[in-house]
Amino acid sequence: MRVQRIRLTQLDGSLPNLALMKLSHGLRAQGHEVFWQRSIVPQPNEGNYDRVYGSSIFRYSQKITEDFTKHWPGAVVGGTGTLSALNVEQVLGADEYGYEYYDYSGYPEFKESIGFTQRGCRLSCKFCVVPKKEGKPRSVNTIADIWRGDPYPKKLHILDNDFFGQPQWRERIEEIRAGGFRVCLSQGINVRMITDESAAALGSIQYRDTRFKERKLYTAWDNLGDERVFFTGVDCLERHGVPAKHLRAYMLVGFDIRETWERVWYRFKRMVDRGIEPYVMVYDRTRADLISMQRWCNRGLYRIVPWGDYIRRTKTEESLMAWQRVYLA
Repeated sequence: MRVQRIRLTQLDGSLPNLALMKLSHGLRAQGHEVFWQRSIVPQPNEGNYDRVYGSSIFRYSQKITEDFTKHWPGAVVGGTGTLSALNVEQVLGADEYGYEYYDYSGYPEFKESIGFTQRGCRLSCKFCVVPKKEGKPRSVNTIADIWRGDPYPKKLHILDNDFFGQPQWRERIEEIRAGGFRVCLSQGINVRMITDESAAALGSIQYRDTRFKERKLYTAWDNLGDERVFFTGVDCLERHGVPAKHLRAYMLVGFDIRETWERVWYRFKRMVDRGIEPYVMVYDRTRADLISMQRWCNRGLYRIVPWGDYIRRTKTEESLMAWQRVYLA
């Protein structure tokens, strides 16, 4: 087989792109030359490639994806930020979801280890692509499989969408405890399905934020109708040593067409009053009001600047001044 020159480009996201890491490992194993580039624009003296791949994980990166394909006609772009159903296994000709080997060479400054212990999800939320792409929960890696070993720190980014949905979650928790690992579960724990056993398990491990500096667990409250079960889960976590102030809750807004501003504000206030840190995720990016709230909330400004005083005086958001005066009158 002829050796090919292949370009890999991460189009969005702050963490290393696991799909590209898997793809790189597989392509190198097949004998190809792999070149990592974060820029979507061809660089001076970059040369030509036989194949070009890009990966996008956020739908709001569509403009970046379009620009990338303009610069690289014929590029293959996949990921949850696109409509493509193509996965790494199909590109490599490997068994479906059976290839869990990663190449870290594209991220020389990244010292932690990253991966999945499970794939799939028990739920079928309308706004989520995971059940459709990955199916039912199943275990794929042990903690030993994910950690790169010495001299790398015992810090793990576990990207599971449904950690407690896998049959072997108890074994994974014991591996984390026994190995003295610090773990970031940034994709979130489903607090609506938490039990005393799983809450106690979380309370027994060293969970951390994405920078491994603070005690932080991630969860979500997306629908007002889940209020009772959400806070039942929060109460359960607190009974087992995970205080509400350690929780960051992803808060989807702009998805339900019946959702009013009052309902959005109610969810936000309920979490803040309980000590939970809300993190707004805007589904409908045409809503300037929700995007403004996202910035105000996710930058932590809600702690120091009342919403009524938060007026961003830029040309693109002048219309929000009138909007805020109406809603806050």
